[in-house]
Amino acid sequence: MTAAAAYLAGRRRAQGAGLDRVLPYLLLAPTLLLLLAVVLYPIGYGIRQSFLNFRFGHAVGSVGLDNYRQLFSDPAFGQALWVTLKFVVLAVTIETVLGLGLALLVANELPFTRIARLVLIVPMIVTPIVVGIVFRLIYASDVGLLTTLRTDIFGSGQVFILDKGWSAFLGLVALDVWEWTPLMFLILLAGLQSLPIEPFEAARVDGAGDWRVFLDQTLPMLRPVLAVAIALRTIDAFTTFDQVFVLTKGGPGTSTQLISIYGYNTAFKFTEFGYGTAMLLTVALVVLALAALTVRLIRRQAVS
Repeated sequence: MTAAAAYLAGRRRAQGAGLDRVLPYLLLAPTLLLLLAVVLYPIGYGIRQSFLNFRFGHAVGSVGLDNYRQLFSDPAFGQALWVTLKFVVLAVTIETVLGLGLALLVANELPFTRIARLVLIVPMIVTPIVVGIVFRLIYASDVGLLTTLRTDIFGSGQVFILDKGWSAFLGLVALDVWEWTPLMFLILLAGLQSLPIEPFEAARVDGAGDWRVFLDQTLPMLRPVLAVAIALRTIDAFTTFDQVFVLTKGGPGTSTQLISIYGYNTAFKFTEFGYGTAMLLTVALVVLALAALTVRLIRRQAVS
């Protein structure tokens, strides 16, 4: 091979190596641009808005961190945060218990379990707004399903769910449990089916009963999956909006006014876009911190 041919071959290899280094970035460029346009830009725009003061829907100047400081002195924000925490804790707890119980039943391959799987996931695939409308019809005190059943069984009497604060709150929790228990069921069922069978066979040989096997074998091995399911559902429950807006709009009073509803009313009903954005961004940071803490605990358990 002549010197010129060797030079050309080396140059081609160098160009090929350079193309190999650049090609992954070229292939990722459309996805990165889409991510920038759809996700990062709205977040950046929202952060910018949170430092502004609005009057009649128009920005009139920067207020620095005043919108964030206002959160600590706003009793309505504290009330909405308390209602949200109660809703998340109660709903996620019930969904976890029901989802785990259903997963244990279906995992045992009882009769009609395949049909049960299909039926159980139906609520999860229904549009949240449709779920809110359906439950509003169920809870209606005049022509609702509960009132109709009570009239047919007892002869008369209306059922008031959305007219009182405590019952409206419990009705909202019942809606969320009906809709999202299937998600917990699917995650926990997948976790149960991935567990090894040897520890369970050894426990049976030692004479352990069902309850002891569950406490000593199933629950410890299922703990990482359980933590992931609870973390995902908790994050999603903090952002609940559609169903509440259709069902109660936060009422009666502030009994069902979650952070999402209060932020919406602040931004779009009272045109305080800066304060509303600061509120929702703060809640988002808290939820992300909780999610990061959960992931860290899961990794620590996996290593140990």
